[in-house]
Amino acid sequence: MSEQTEKNTSNNSSATAKLVLTGLKAGVMGIKSGMTQVFNADGDMIPVTVIDLQTMVITQVKTKEKEGYQAVQFGLSPKKNQRVTKAEKGHFKKSGFPGFYKVREFPVDSVANVNVGSEVSSTEMFKEGDLVDVTSTSKGKGFQGGMKRFNMSGGYKTHGASLSHRSLGSIGNRADPAKCFKNKKMPGQMGNKQVTMQNLKVISVDAENNLMLVQGSVPGHKRCFVTVRKSIKHIG
Repeated sequence: MSEQTEKNTSNNSSATAKLVLTGLKAGVMGIKSGMTQVFNADGDMIPVTVIDLQTMVITQVKTKEKEGYQAVQFGLSPKKNQRVTKAEKGHFKKSGFPGFYKVREFPVDSVANVNVGSEVSSTEMFKEGDLVDVTSTSKGKGFQGGMKRFNMSGGYKTHGASLSHRSLGSIGNRADPAKCFKNKKMPGQMGNKQVTMQNLKVISVDAENNLMLVQGSVPGHKRCFVTVRKSIKHIG
């Protein structure tokens, strides 16, 4: 991090915005740090995913008068000055940072007293026991066949079967309709799509280290960006 960025961080650290985000669309950004396990009071082992809830910086405030709706744009993980384009420098100039690797906006109930460049703590929104929806881009696995992509059974391994052990088999009818229907499950690109895991339980939130432990798996590779929102499907 450059000296200018460190200076801007120290200047903005004292200004912390208290935002009231709208219910179902409220959320924060973080970085997936991997998986581990914890034990509850009964001694049961719980597999958890560690999410690094780094401090978000307000990069833009959108109002009904100008944009037609109220929202706040956040930036996560600042970039070095030499890695930022001129367009990014102009957009993020007011925030005091050259640029960010991840930018996302969330709707808010009010934009009063919300200033560009202020830092927002992500750990105050969730607490232990909350249900959340975590969104990220799944791991890309390239071009894969039907057995791996859709768990198809494949062909026979014996009785004269040759070169068809992992083939799909029939993919359509005869002369009528003389075509393969759309959306037929066939080999193709696997992964590298936006995936949301719903109703994941928050095991604990470490405000001192900006960490959140979520029970279960989260899509994406290590160090990928994730978005954590309040669950839209409450269980029980």
